[in-house]
Amino acid sequence: MTRPARLCTCGQIVPHGVTCACQIAAKRERDRRHDARRPSSHARGYTGEWRRKSREWLIYHPDCAMCGRPADLVDHVQSHKGDPTLFWDWRNWQSLCAACHNRHKQRQERSQPLQDIRIV
Repeated sequence: MTRPARLCTCGQIVPHGVTCACQIAAKRERDRRHDARRPSSHARGYTGEWRRKSREWLIYHPDCAMCGRPADLVDHVQSHKGDPTLFWDWRNWQSLCAACHNRHKQRQERSQPLQDIRIV
């Protein structure tokens, strides 16, 4: 049994499981605006030294901490938010495959409340 098509907010009828072209374009535009405000990866601490250390980490920790597949990158368990001590603390590192990092880990970070904001 297949699920019925749906009506997109733009008025197009879209098959189940398919993203409408207008939603894809809107997401690209949101991402573009976000990236324009975001500092470069180098400014956030991801320098040549980080690349060397993360490659070394992956040699000793080759499997994804979430699914067990081969890991692609080193992730910070707790978001460092620019804190160099937390950034370089290897006890805060974990190996993740790209799929787990882009899906599960990003969802976790989005669902965490913003604790750094202080209202004065």
